[in-house]
Amino acid sequence: MIDIHSHILPDVDDGAQSEQESLEMAEQALDEGIHTIVATPHFKNGQWDNSRRDIEGKVHVLNRFFEDNDVPLQVLPGQETRINGEMLEDLDAEEVLPINHSRYVFVEFPSDAVPRYTSQLLYDLQLKGYKPVIVHPERNSYFQEKPSVLHDFIHQGAYAQLTAGSLVGSFGKPVKQFSEQLMEAKLIHLIASDAHNVKHRPFHMKEAFGRIEKLYGPETREVFLDNARFVVNNEPLFAEPPEHVKKKKRFGLF
Repeated sequence: MIDIHSHILPDVDDGAQSEQESLEMAEQALDEGIHTIVATPHFKNGQWDNSRRDIEGKVHVLNRFFEDNDVPLQVLPGQETRINGEMLEDLDAEEVLPINHSRYVFVEFPSDAVPRYTSQLLYDLQLKGYKPVIVHPERNSYFQEKPSVLHDFIHQGAYAQLTAGSLVGSFGKPVKQFSEQLMEAKLIHLIASDAHNVKHRPFHMKEAFGRIEKLYGPETREVFLDNARFVVNNEPLFAEPPEHVKKKKRFGLF
């Protein structure tokens, strides 16, 4: 299994705070069935600015550390970039790091907003040959209230990645329900852990994929496993035509 979104790099953001904690995360990842993991530190989120060159160097160091400790987990470079008006310039300047040097670029939103320029930026990214991946849209209150906005972004060519913990209820019942609605509407293309540590923000990948198989069948499970591999190999994702979210019984925000 490949996990394309994690905060396993030590002492760079709110993820692992030491090499020992990275080692604990690696051991948990292996127990989950993960053999390859993409380190995606925060960039330009108002608190952390982990640039491409810094991440590449630290991924190399972490891989050597795992090798020295006989941990058979491969770490690949990536970045979780908060949406901003300078993303195109930062890509040109090689400050933004696509997932494993592919054309897939993570785009993170504030937890409660979607900037007005988003549609234009996603279009411009694609015009330059990049494939924008909206990370954890299920945890964004704006998308929760207006899922048609996410639908439009996907319809226009963007992709979306769901957090495994959201699907199993670790972010609460409303987020879990919204996650299922997004899945059913074909608005999710990737499942990843967004793991930060082994206790409060663990992987949940094995449980999430078990739930996917139970709800949607083994073929859907395989599609998500394949799509993660396609991303790191810079290959086209499998994506079905998006549908509009069908509202269900309301809980909390819904």
